[in-house]
Amino acid sequence: MNATRILAIRHGETAWNVATRIQGQLDIPLNETGRWQAGRMALALADEPIHAIYASDLLRARETALALADATELPVLSEEGLREREFGVFEGKTFAEIAALWPEQSLRWRKRDPDFAPEGGESLLQFRQRVTHAVQTLAERHRGELIALVSHGGVMDVLYRAATRQELQAPRTWALGNAAINRLLWTPQGLTLVGWADTTHLQDDESLDETAA
Repeated sequence: MNATRILAIRHGETAWNVATRIQGQLDIPLNETGRWQAGRMALALADEPIHAIYASDLLRARETALALADATELPVLSEEGLREREFGVFEGKTFAEIAALWPEQSLRWRKRDPDFAPEGGESLLQFRQRVTHAVQTLAERHRGELIALVSHGGVMDVLYRAATRQELQAPRTWALGNAAINRLLWTPQGLTLVGWADTTHLQDDESLDETAA
């Protein structure tokens, strides 16, 4: 088979997500909610025939992936190509702080200028190239199999746009929820969307095994 099935999962929540603070490639751990979300995601996917788990080497993604690894008894394989976009001087700042400190750069960022890169960071074009190359390489390695990719919101956005053939500058109308399960199909012709933003496992349902949290 030429097709590779992909489970694309954003990391669980962090304190900086709550504070709308740009994490980029800074190493921020999951908060308590994020750890709970990771456990519920792992419980939901425990019986899937996953062949390999790949994760960004940043702590928040690795912690999320380790929950899935515990549930499936698979190792977590680090992949730097799955890192979040590098935001340079924006990293560590809130959205409001960025707008106040660099109003012109903030505007270009919010308008999704494909060529714009914060000082020390990546442009959207550079970021897309890195992510799509990494995912294609992993998908080609696992033709006919199911793999899990645990990564970041920006990476999920790139994958959704690639699968739905949307431009980098198109307004975002889709969710990028923490610990949401997204399903994609890869063939040599590219990515196809199968399912997106499944968060049913994050509903506080007492019928689910709470020990997994």
